Formats: sequence, structure tokens, C-alpha cells
Amino acid sequence: MTSQDSSPSAYDIDPVVAQAPKVLLHEHLDGGLRPATVLELAHETGYAGLPADDAAGLARWFRESADSGSLVRYLETFEHTVGVMQTPEALRRVACEEVLDLARDGVVYAEIRYAPELHLERDLTLEEVVEAVNEGFREGEALAREEGRQIRVTALLTAMRHAAMSREIAELAVAFRDQEVSGFDIAGAEAGYPPTRHLDAFQYLARENAHFTIHAGEAFGLPSIQEALTWCGADRLGHGVRIVDDITVDGTPVPEWMAMHDRLPAVDQVQLGLLAAYVRDKRVPLEMCPSSNVQTGASASIALHPITLLKDLRFRVTINTDNRLMSDTSMGKEMTLLVRDAGWTVSDLRWATINAMKSSFLHFDERLALIDEVIKPAYAQLV
Repeated sequence: MTSQDSSPSAYDIDPVVAQAPKVLLHEHLDGGLRPATVLELAHETGYAGLPADDAAGLARWFRESADSGSLVRYLETFEHTVGVMQTPEALRRVACEEVLDLARDGVVYAEIRYAPELHLERDLTLEEVVEAVNEGFREGEALAREEGRQIRVTALLTAMRHAAMSREIAELAVAFRDQEVSGFDIAGAEAGYPPTRHLDAFQYLARENAHFTIHAGEAFGLPSIQEALTWCGADRLGHGVRIVDDITVDGTPVPEWMAMHDRLPAVDQVQLGLLAAYVRDKRVPLEMCPSSNVQTGASASIALHPITLLKDLRFRVTINTDNRLMSDTSMGKEMTLLVRDAGWTVSDLRWATINAMKSSFLHFDERLALIDEVIKPAYAQLV
């Protein structure tokens, strides 16, 4: 049985945004479940301890618990979603529903990440976890096609930064890269767990010509970004919002300046530090997640989110959901919020969408085909 899709609660998506093709690079599988599916899987698998016994109440609990302003507290909500994702059937179902929900939101390409090591409580092997999720993704793509919607999904295999399985997960990503596993990631609380702790995994991936992104600059500052790029060689930064700590107004870091002025500075007011200039010069993609960043305290509001300043400075920003369940969001909602609260235009959304497609872990010709044959023609009808 498949639960009905659950859209973000009664949010009025801009009608132009609703029609726009979307590219999603930063979405966690265990953060994108339908509330009804969590309930049904808990019943089927015998998982106990959910904080609510109806879909609306459960959705509200996830959202309110994630609205704490703390990344650590935000991450605690995953205990329940991961708890119901411990069988092949559950993994396939969640993966399938995720793809279908994204397709209905207008997403044409997505990289969905998950940590295989978190799904071993019922004696699945790492390989069996990946196989089950892959089957679900392919089923979701097929169902989307039946509805007349185009979407392609690849997986990013994530290692938990507080654990010691990163090399094993990196080898798993390489072993499955011909089966729509496009890359590797590390995730989890940043403080105390620097990316260099997993240097062996990143060096292995580099030798194998494999792609990887690193969660950095979300709840921890510039040292995390510096290590991810210059020590570990990350292709992209997961979030990277704290790069604005290296952008100043008359010598004052932008976050401190904003606290005194309650607005984003103008482009001609700011100066880039060496790390910020390096990130912009190298066109390092920033996987930014506005609503999630507000929830975890990385930004005060959508209107003041650094993504807008970084866009105006022409950093390679991309728009993402992070965890649709916890943030009660969608790509349509994230884009609409930027339009309504931060003054983004359709041209800005097009630019960020092309940024995302350029920054994906697909091969160049595949990226170019989606840009030229899908994204640009669709936006041409909107602008």
C-alpha cells in the first residue's frame, strides 16, 4: 500500500514557480518521507515510540522539533524516520515515493543522499540497502513517466562523520557508480568531527576519479569549509552558508554587520576574504537549503538568508530542500519563498537551476542535454 502524497501544508506556491523545471542536489532520503508512510511503516515493522498517531500530528511534530535553531536537535528527528527504514520493502517504498513526490513538484533531476550504514539494524548488508533503494528509485521514475512527468534520480552514498565507516561507504559508492550512484558525502554534526577525519576515504575517491560533496559550513564555520576544499578536495559544499563569515563590510563579517543593520548589505559594500574569493573563483557549488538553514540557526530568515547576497555576488549557489519532512517544504516552496521574501526573479531561478545542473555529478554530455533540451526551453516559456 502506498500513502497519498503529502504536500507542504497549505502553502501557496507561485504559479510560475510551479511550472518551472527544478534541479535538486541536496535532499536526504530519510528526511523526505510522507508522514502517513512513517505511520504505516511503523505499524508494519513493529517500530514503537512515534510521537504522534496521526499523519497531521506527526507532520507537525517533525516541523516543530526541527524549528529549534540547533543542528544537533534537528538531527535528532531522524531517529524515527530511520527507525522505520530497516527492511528492503520499506527502503524501496520510501525511495519510490520520494521520486514520485519530487516529480510532481517539477523536479527533472535529483541527487538523493542517504547513509547505508544507518539501515543495518535488521541484518541487511550495505549492498542490499543500496540495491533496495535503487529499485525504489527506478520504480518511482517509471510511475512518474506513467503520469507524464520527466525525472531522473541518482544516489549519493553518505558516511556519518562521527562514525568510522567512511572508507567502506566510499568503496560502496565506487562499486555502484554504474548503477546510478553518482557520488559520496559525509554528514552529521560538524563540531568535533572535521572532514579531515575521513581523509582516507576522500583520497581513495580521488584515485578512483569519483565525485563527492561534503557537508561543511552549516553549523560550523570557515575551518570546516577550508578543510573540505583544500585538504579533502570536495567537488561541492553541502550548505556552505557560513562562507559569508569571510565576507566583510568595512572589516566586519557580514553576519555581525547584519545583526546591527537587519538587512543584507549591497554588493558594492562588501569585500571578499581569501577563502570566499577562492570559492567564487573556483566556481565551487554551494548546496544551499534556505528553510533548513533558518531552522538550524544558520540564517535568521529567508529574507536575510545569505543565498541572495551570494547570488548577487555571482557565487555558484543552488537551491535545495535538505529535508522536506522536517522543513515542511518542497522545491516549489523554497523557490516561492525566495521570490516573495527575498526579491528573486524568474531569471534568478533559471540561473540557479542551470547552476545546479552544471554542478551535478552526471557526465558533461548528460548535464548539457538536460540544460539545453529541458531546462532552457521550459524557462523560455516562463520568462
